[in-house]
Amino acid sequence: MSHIAPLFPLPGLPLVHRLPSRLLCTLLVPLLASVLALWQPLVQAAAVATGTWEHGLAAYVAPKYPRGFTHFDYVNPDAPKGGVLKLPNPDRRSSFDKFNPYTVKGVAPAAMTMFVFEALAFTSMDEPNTFYGLIAEEMLVAPDLSSISFRIHPKARFSNGDPVTPEDVVHSFVQLSGKGAAPAYQTAFAVVSKAVVVDARTVRFDLKERTLDALGTAAGLPVFSRKWGQAGQSGQSGQQGGVAKKFNEIITEQPIASGPYTIDKIEMPRRVELVRNPDYWAKDLPVRRGFFNFDRIIYRMYKDDAVRREAFKAGEFDLIKEYRASAYARQHQGAKWRDGRIVKQTFQINTGSMLQAFDFNLRLPKLQDIRVREAIMRAWDFEAYNKYGTFVRANSLFNNTEFAAEGLPSAAELALLEPYRSELPPQVFGPAFTAPRNDTGPNALRDNLRRAQELLNEAGWKVAADGKLRNAAGEPLDITYLEPSQPGRNAEFQHNLLKLGISYTERLVDFALFSRRLEAFDFDMVVIVEGKFTLPSASDLESIYGSKGASQEGSNNFRGVKSRAVDDLIARIAKAETLEDLRTASRALDRVVMWNHWQVPQLFTRTEPSSYWNRFGMPKVQARYMSIDSYANAYSAPWPLWTWWDKALAPSQAPTPRPDNP
Repeated sequence: MSHIAPLFPLPGLPLVHRLPSRLLCTLLVPLLASVLALWQPLVQAAAVATGTWEHGLAAYVAPKYPRGFTHFDYVNPDAPKGGVLKLPNPDRRSSFDKFNPYTVKGVAPAAMTMFVFEALAFTSMDEPNTFYGLIAEEMLVAPDLSSISFRIHPKARFSNGDPVTPEDVVHSFVQLSGKGAAPAYQTAFAVVSKAVVVDARTVRFDLKERTLDALGTAAGLPVFSRKWGQAGQSGQSGQQGGVAKKFNEIITEQPIASGPYTIDKIEMPRRVELVRNPDYWAKDLPVRRGFFNFDRIIYRMYKDDAVRREAFKAGEFDLIKEYRASAYARQHQGAKWRDGRIVKQTFQINTGSMLQAFDFNLRLPKLQDIRVREAIMRAWDFEAYNKYGTFVRANSLFNNTEFAAEGLPSAAELALLEPYRSELPPQVFGPAFTAPRNDTGPNALRDNLRRAQELLNEAGWKVAADGKLRNAAGEPLDITYLEPSQPGRNAEFQHNLLKLGISYTERLVDFALFSRRLEAFDFDMVVIVEGKFTLPSASDLESIYGSKGASQEGSNNFRGVKSRAVDDLIARIAKAETLEDLRTASRALDRVVMWNHWQVPQLFTRTEPSSYWNRFGMPKVQARYMSIDSYANAYSAPWPLWTWWDKALAPSQAPTPRPDNP
């Protein structure tokens, strides 16, 4: 997520993707990442409708839902409204100190991007790379992809009752592309040269890059009122504003946005309560029918996962996604599960997964030798970690999709890679990356560690008399892992590194400090999850791997990757004219990223393991691209939070769930 949106590490090792208020990752923050991921760099002009006003835009094919459709298949259009939804923090943000999710300093609640702000367009949850007008009633793409225009829906209103105007859209663009916004947004909107008011209902985005990715960037713009942050503003309709604050100085002012909920009660930094706007302007639109069915949503923040689980069992909140396989197997059970008060269910999802990995900080001299990085990679024992068989080993930048490299590079891939042969590891030109296994025989781990030791010796690191690995200058090879939630989960990794003479230390910090240190690139190694997708997004890839971000504090290029080959391949992804072109460039990029060992690839999952109190009604059809309770990017929107309802008000449409393991 995922990214132009912030990639915030989540509460367990699995799916730790969502960076702090800036990156793929929030997270994101997700409204932007939401449609950024949609408009993947694809195809020829015929892949998207141009020259006509359209209700929806899709890559390669016509949108599934035609003009005049009434609702999406994965909602209940007649779902009753009412009740209270109680939730925990869905990621590692265990506290908050602001409401503005689009700036660097501070931490905003995840609820802001999920429920308070909206974008010009909304991403379908059952089609790849398709979005429909929301604030924008219709969209017009220039035949040469040089611009995209949006016709504002005449009913669109902010929470204070003011109509949404083209001037508000331009204002939002100026703020999110300016110096007051998080670097991830600045980078994302750099593809837009300007936003122009055309008439009373129309705004046009002129694009520097004539790509579908750039179109999606514009469509994913979160829109807020020009009055937000003005002196004297309390949100009333028609109130004249005073002096406007700089965007990065808008901190605890009540957002004036167009989303379905507004902030009602706050107990900073641990609790936020949202109330559904009874006058929500879009409630009867096809893209919103059946959504947002609870009158109130209450978030309570928890620092400790064990405390969070016990709070769930006690009924303090309604739904929990589990990130630890051992906890899901052992702790999501008991009397309340057996008698049906709580349901344990694993939801299948259809999205691709970018990397979840231990990311190395390549700015540090000790991690700049590829042999050192490969040696550390060989010390991580996935098979030992995956003792419950829950996860799949990540061997690609594009897991679970056709864009992952396979076998030897094709002739087309070689044509893209050959100009950079002298700058790339020779393995790039051989078979696709596959992480070494430790379950192929009784000596598999020993053999991997032996090879790791050979690599370290070749790189000039020798085991000294004190048992520590040292270089020619006598400096030890120490690795500090930055952890904002749960230390102690990597005991096997630590043990294997110690065998090599590498000192591994876990540094537990709260999320605010974790975010600041990521923003300043002040770490050795950290786990980041890069999000879900259906087609590779050049915008997301540029945010995470582009050379420009390597030295820009606050960017999502945590590793500090600087590679001409990577920059060129991302540019080719952005300009791909056919699906085959996209596949070729993506597979070539995959080989470069994986064989450079800029990370220790970990795992991904095709499921969303969860438990919930048995009080929900559900639509008959599940969304294909969804998450349980977070909004990291377009293809991990929180389907339960957005479309379920209180079944005391009406029965569920879905079949009676069959618990995974009561």
